[in-house]
Amino acid sequence: MKKIMKALAAASVTAALILTGCGKGSDKSSDGGSAKASGDGFSGAIEMMHFSTSEESEGNGGSDGFRTMIAEWIKANPSVKLNQNVLANDEYKTQIATMASAGDLPDVFLLQGMNTKSWAKQGLIMDMTDIIKASPYYADYNTSYFTPFRDGDKVYALPALTGGTCTVVIYDKEMWKEAGFDSFPTTWEDVKKATEYFKKHGKDYAIAFGNGGQWQGNSCFLSTLGDRYTGSDWFMSIINKGGAKFTEDSFVKALDYTQKLFQSGIFNKDFNSITNEDAREYFIAGDAPAFIGGNWDESYIAATLKESNPEKYANLYFAVLPQPSDAKFNPKGQNIGLGYGIAFNAKLKDDPEKLKACIDLAYKITGPDFANFVASKYALGGLTKVASVDLSKFDRVDQDFYKYSYVDTTPCEIYDSYVDPAVWSVCNTELQSLLNGSGTAQKVAADIQKAYEENYLSK
Repeated sequence: MKKIMKALAAASVTAALILTGCGKGSDKSSDGGSAKASGDGFSGAIEMMHFSTSEESEGNGGSDGFRTMIAEWIKANPSVKLNQNVLANDEYKTQIATMASAGDLPDVFLLQGMNTKSWAKQGLIMDMTDIIKASPYYADYNTSYFTPFRDGDKVYALPALTGGTCTVVIYDKEMWKEAGFDSFPTTWEDVKKATEYFKKHGKDYAIAFGNGGQWQGNSCFLSTLGDRYTGSDWFMSIINKGGAKFTEDSFVKALDYTQKLFQSGIFNKDFNSITNEDAREYFIAGDAPAFIGGNWDESYIAATLKESNPEKYANLYFAVLPQPSDAKFNPKGQNIGLGYGIAFNAKLKDDPEKLKACIDLAYKITGPDFANFVASKYALGGLTKVASVDLSKFDRVDQDFYKYSYVDTTPCEIYDSYVDPAVWSVCNTELQSLLNGSGTAQKVAADIQKAYEENYLSK
């Protein structure tokens, strides 16, 4: 375990946190810092809440960079006491929602994109539009990352952490070669053929997947497969209340096809009772020829295999989801984005000196210092653009995943970075039953649409 932890700390180009990255454990810390630029003159405490735990930062580029920037800011600014409440990802989501309901958010926290519109309407979060435009780094921001944090013309967060995918096929190339495929199949029909081969040769399934947390089926599968059927304009219309519906034939087809895939025997039978962390262990152990998950999973898998099984690490390759035969859009698509951003409690407007310090902290966490750190150490990207990333110092696996994430694929949106949590709660719960073979795609789509109309469209 010590060896693995060391490997996780040093390795892997590939980690990033988006709406669904998974942290374990928690820690709380309190230290000091004074905002050296716009925060000059403030002396006091700032309450901050996030999910970049020390455990999660082991091998995770986004989390490592996030914590490193905070530590640098603390050290450089000794007159401000930064009280950090750091929770594991799932616990964080629950706690921050509870605090929002009570109108008691921290001064600075990570805002999930799907909460933006409702919390803005309630007056809980500060309009950061002018703060963002006044940033000395604004010209270098990748402005497409602001989309989940917009409400009309206003922006409510500075996108944080690193841009990474929620949907990547990670496969053992040698195992698929033995099944007759030089690379991972581009169609699900060929995946089914390979599954038959694997079952005849001692494997129970072809692809490991974990949906025990319910969100994985949405974030790590449906939002990419769905885009293949609907195209990107449909989901942008859903976000912008432009008239698109979840009950449209294209989305229903995506749900129906997803159900059929998970009932086909391609995946492990216990996919709905285990998490993505469990499923990736199936792949690491060699029980699964492939695994589907997020960039944080790839980070863990690569770091672990590099230390414990160099031969299997050398066979590590990446692919997009295969294309359904009746899908018309984006065959090279994978969902990628920044699902969380640095947001401020709206009450900070009443304390301009503290606000200045918080702005300085936010600039530090999302600016060029962070971008250069994750680019040079992990070959990852964030809000602030880096002129170039030197891939020559990274090995083939790291280079391949960088190209998968940022060069060779076409991005699409992560569904649950937008809209409203109540909509995805219905989707995730019913999707889990659908994958088990219960219910119909039409019924699930109708229930999602009803939640959309009640919790988003009418507000």
